[in-house]
Amino acid sequence: MITNIDELYEALSRVMAHKRWWDTDNKWEILLGAVLVQNTNWRNVDYALANLNEATQFLPKKILALDQEQLQALIRPSGFYKGKSNTIIALLTWLEGYHFDLAQAARKGFSTLRKELLAIKGIGEETADALLVYVFDQSTFIADKYAQRMFEKFGFASNGYKQLKSKIGWPETMDTLKAQNLHGWIIEYGQVYLKNDEVWQSGPLKNFKLKLRTADD
Repeated sequence: MITNIDELYEALSRVMAHKRWWDTDNKWEILLGAVLVQNTNWRNVDYALANLNEATQFLPKKILALDQEQLQALIRPSGFYKGKSNTIIALLTWLEGYHFDLAQAARKGFSTLRKELLAIKGIGEETADALLVYVFDQSTFIADKYAQRMFEKFGFASNGYKQLKSKIGWPETMDTLKAQNLHGWIIEYGQVYLKNDEVWQSGPLKNFKLKLRTADD
């Protein structure tokens, strides 16, 4: 188990800019973006979000009122638009059961909410955790590709999202804002310093060490 996530947070806090990862207060925009960004880059997502905003103002009832071909046309710039349209419809239909009240859904608690999200076709582990952290104000580690590559540089290689996440000892002190910051900082740091070994060695976290506790400790 990795036991010093709080130390990693502090190390990143000293060298990274303190800004929001999602530059919007509209949680419906964040929710849609979390689906649309799957298997694409953010520039393509921006085009799709601009289309959705113009057509629906990100209002879930308006999105569900579209027929599927209309929705697919709006999100087409993000790629995989047929599958993503199905996921958006399924996600919003699930939230309709909570009267589109995100706070009401969040009151179900972390474990129940995560289980319900993962039951929605097209919502995988990473998307579920991003929604939990940025939409439902929960706190958890998002073990995305940048995190996996960074932790490998720190000496902990994993075979994917689920394994890395299972090895994270998540401190009680890591609230929602800290979870958001950590995720954003890992991506931003990775975009600069994970290009190759030489660039990694020029980074301020090159000597950071993970603390590992075994089952026998």
